Amino acid sequence: MDEKIISRDDLLKICQDVIEKGNTLLTPGAADYSVVKDVSKIDLDASALPSKISYKSYVFPRTEPVLYYKRSKNDVQLIDVNIDSKKIVILGAKPCDANSLNIMKHLFNWDYSDDFFNMRAKNFIVIGLMCSQFDEYCFCTSVGSSPVSEKGSDIFLIPLDANTYALKIITDKGKEFISPYNGHLKSGDENRSKRITENVKLPETAFDSSEVYEWLGENFESPKWEGVGNLCLSCAQCAFVCPVCHCFDIMDEDYSYTEGRRMKNWDGCQFGNFTLHASGHNPRDIQSKRYRQRVNHKFRYYVNKFGEILCTGCGRCSRGCPVSIDIKEIVSNCKNDQKELK
Repeated sequence: MDEKIISRDDLLKICQDVIEKGNTLLTPGAADYSVVKDVSKIDLDASALPSKISYKSYVFPRTEPVLYYKRSKNDVQLIDVNIDSKKIVILGAKPCDANSLNIMKHLFNWDYSDDFFNMRAKNFIVIGLMCSQFDEYCFCTSVGSSPVSEKGSDIFLIPLDANTYALKIITDKGKEFISPYNGHLKSGDENRSKRITENVKLPETAFDSSEVYEWLGENFESPKWEGVGNLCLSCAQCAFVCPVCHCFDIMDEDYSYTEGRRMKNWDGCQFGNFTLHASGHNPRDIQSKRYRQRVNHKFRYYVNKFGEILCTGCGRCSRGCPVSIDIKEIVSNCKNDQKELK
């Protein structure tokens, strides 16, 4: 890992060059990640909370065609979709967002290699930013991360003062990206950046993920799930704002009698129709079963399959829940028989 120093002005010059080369530059705001058109408006705020929505949709779109088709009398012609191969540079990703691609890639390369996801992920450059703020919903330290975690970042920024950053080159992809701009970089001082990161206040560890894993395996039929199931509206807000939830559906859409397209659309395990069979049977027919599935998938099933917790601790699902369901509270209290899941 190589550490340099870069000024804000030089960082903006790099951003301007990225845009002029026809690539996409994204930065987080209060609501969402947005495409940068004017680099003078970039505001890298380490003290901001995570945006309400992650950048997931730029690598895994809400809806996208996977093929087009044309029917003739005796045949069906399939037409491939061209995947956009331009670079997308994420500037200022919080650690709870930066590692999302590494977590999701297991699913998209498990029994089938998803070229749509992989092409976009290959062309992503993630420039992470140290986080110096958290609220009651943040729990990154409980899922193996922290506000200064470099996991998932190709380049990692640490604010040294209002106009200067320590720039750590984390991956080969990051090294390749920054090499044309070496003239903007100065020699770094690892001791200076280390003092800053060591003084960052961390969210208190809310639970032991290994204990949660064990409890879930032994309490599939726990009556505690009924309490949260009675609250949940099955709106799937939690899944859509999550940086690593990845459920999707495939549906054919006809334009006419002879033409159409096959679409990949976001879906969510909290929807009542998610597990509805053609026979009419639904193995998760009530909301308590569906929320149990959500928690088990994140903290047990994904761990069993891929060795990763399907959660970054960003707290978005809880901040945005219309009925104030807090997944951190649920998981923290799962072993306490005196407390209801709520």
